Amino acid sequence: MLYLTLRHYEYVVAIGHEGGLSAAANQLNVSQPALSVALNRIEAHLGYALFVRRRGANMTLTPQGRAFVARADALLAQAKQLEDPNHPHPAATTLTLGCFVDLAPVLLAPALSALRGALPQVTITYRTDGFESLIAGLLKGHIDLALTYDLGMDAGFDRHTLFHASPFALVAPDYPLAASPGIELSDLANFPLILSEEGLSAQHILGLFRHRNLFPTVAHRAASLEIMRSLAAHGEGVGISYSGPSTDASYDGSPLVRLPILTPETREPVVLARHGTGPENPTITEARKTISAVLKR
Repeated sequence: MLYLTLRHYEYVVAIGHEGGLSAAANQLNVSQPALSVALNRIEAHLGYALFVRRRGANMTLTPQGRAFVARADALLAQAKQLEDPNHPHPAATTLTLGCFVDLAPVLLAPALSALRGALPQVTITYRTDGFESLIAGLLKGHIDLALTYDLGMDAGFDRHTLFHASPFALVAPDYPLAASPGIELSDLANFPLILSEEGLSAQHILGLFRHRNLFPTVAHRAASLEIMRSLAAHGEGVGISYSGPSTDASYDGSPLVRLPILTPETREPVVLARHGTGPENPTITEARKTISAVLKR
């Protein structure tokens, strides 16, 4: 079965503009017989004639042919715009912001408020999730922009760094490290760790230790930041996180000490990411600028 391609539309438009097969064939750089055969197949596929053929006279468009050429012209112009990286893309009317779950309590609400103020004509929705799900959402087009750490993304993602975050350790007030003003990774290596069960997050933390030839024991993989905080507050080990409230108690009211980790290479960029490195939709561009203005440090 014949399916019309952009090339077929080009054939019809060229014949319509040139008024004949010979001139159109020269313009398209194809042979006249090949163009004639293609036109016959196109008309057979459509089920009606596009041109009136008279011996010794130019080919003229039928009424259906004139309408077809007008629509084909518009289609070809749109295709050309799609391929032109310098051509402005139409603005989107919806935008979905993704946010890494541990960052969401601090960053999501300010970002949404700023977006709704800057883009009142755009419907703003959001998703909070782990690294893998955010990346999958960006890849599939379900998420337009994501607030996350720069983990798990390759060169196919465009990232704008908002700020750098440093991790901290969470311990109970009577834990051996609690009195320290700040600690190094080497100080933590001999204590049981409480890490997130989010795969990339735990891999990143353990990778920082391995880089220094340190191999600590992981006592717990916490399903949420608050579970990590509660376990640490009850002496189950040392929680390590890049984000979370600065309060000195867990959800159950148990006191908690937050110690900055001073090892320089542990600093991690918080980024605003999108999939693709080509031109942005105007809505995405405005959203990125708005979020950067609010959250960049």
